[in-house]
Amino acid sequence: MGVTKEKVESTLTSKLSPSHLEVIDTSGGCGAKFEIEIVSEQFEGKRLLARHRLVNAALEEEMKQIHALSIKKAMTPEQWKQQQESNAAA
Repeated sequence: MGVTKEKVESTLTSKLSPSHLEVIDTSGGCGAKFEIEIVSEQFEGKRLLARHRLVNAALEEEMKQIHALSIKKAMTPEQWKQQQESNAAA
């Protein structure tokens, strides 16, 4: 069996301490494709590519079994807060 949604969540939580994390298994349950939204203070001062590299590095072992990883959002807590406020105002 492939990687589970819970395993991805556990690994990212322990390595990046996110204040928000959403992991969606888009593979139909086989654990080969995931979409991720993650908010972490560790992203402060880093460009988007560096943030994606942090996520990929955190999931190094899991990536051996994951065929597709879509990082939909990799934001700082401040960016997340601003987005939530703008969504609420809309």
